[in-house]
Amino acid sequence: MTGIAAISTSPHSALSPRSSDATTRNSAVTRLTLTNFRNYTHARIEPNTQNVVLTGANGAGKTNILEAISFLAPGRGLRRAKLSEVSRSDTRDEAVDPSRCWAVAARLGQGDDCVDLGTGLDPDATGVRDRRVVRVDGETERSQAVLSEHVAVVWLTPQMDGLFIEGPGGRRRFLDRLVYAADPSHAGRVSAYEQAMRERARLLSDRGLRADAGWLDALEETMAEKGMAVAAARRDMVGRLIAFIDDGTGPFPSSDLALVGGPEAWLDEGPALAAEERFRAQLLAERGQDAADGRTHSGPHRTDLDVRHRMKAREAGSCSTGEQKALLIGLVLAHARMQAVEQGRCPILLLDEVAAHLDQERRQALFDLIDTLGTQAWLTGTDPALFDGMRGRAGFFDVADGAIRQTNI
Repeated sequence: MTGIAAISTSPHSALSPRSSDATTRNSAVTRLTLTNFRNYTHARIEPNTQNVVLTGANGAGKTNILEAISFLAPGRGLRRAKLSEVSRSDTRDEAVDPSRCWAVAARLGQGDDCVDLGTGLDPDATGVRDRRVVRVDGETERSQAVLSEHVAVVWLTPQMDGLFIEGPGGRRRFLDRLVYAADPSHAGRVSAYEQAMRERARLLSDRGLRADAGWLDALEETMAEKGMAVAAARRDMVGRLIAFIDDGTGPFPSSDLALVGGPEAWLDEGPALAAEERFRAQLLAERGQDAADGRTHSGPHRTDLDVRHRMKAREAGSCSTGEQKALLIGLVLAHARMQAVEQGRCPILLLDEVAAHLDQERRQALFDLIDTLGTQAWLTGTDPALFDGMRGRAGFFDVADGAIRQTNI
């Protein structure tokens, strides 16, 4: 199944992209505590400014701090690691000791306008080593999704440098992370769709067309309902984002976006219920082929985010490495501005080794745009001089051998 969704801006985009000077809720981390996390036995950071710059040698643990913050959002964090792998190497026992499980605690905001979030490896998950517990103001929550009610987190890491030239999976995850920031329930829909798809694939693998038709019908019903909801949310996000890309992101190039390869285009041809029925019928028709090939041929898990350099009318994947990095930064900044306008809250930006790949003009522009947005940014690098433009508007911390020391007190 292939198709190109003709994205149009939604009613949300009636809000002016230039309204980013509107009052925004502060979702900045004002205290971060790590326990048995990667190379940290115990560490605490209490920024006295909105932004944070972490510098130190490669391997010192800078990215580990960003990863800890990324766990304040639903999902597997910026490294997509197994939860048991996040614990300090000397605490990864077969029998989970509650006193040795990794944990991240963060306070967002200050004074009466603050919330305490906590997450970590669940010590009570009998027989399950990859489950995490979530607490809000000390109360244990049933789902990670509740985190999105309090904070949104978006990141750029060196591992994402190949986003435009590698497979579509990374681009889907990137887009879904942007959707989560605006719509916390999106994570649940994606999870429900993928679980139903896995169960259907397992059933077809084991039994083929001899599988229980009623069971397959139920799974395909879930896939159709949740899958088209996922497709609609992605389509809506891209449509809204285009308006803020059109408004420009300083020296960072604008991009053209389209969704290809998935069912999003069906939503341009009729109501959502008709698209659901079409998807359900396609799943039924493809049971034999899916059973024979061992994979599901149709659905939003096949969607790709097509990104093109607007001025050069060129696919992002064929642009230079520097242009690809600039395009990605432009997308993230446009999304942050969109969040500020639509929700009055910017996502926390985790920018790992980003400054080193920018020339001086773009580096300074990035720092200025972070200030203009009012978002909190956590930036890492090996050379403190690269962040001279953040002096006076960021807390500077030196990271070395599992220790964190503020250098601009």
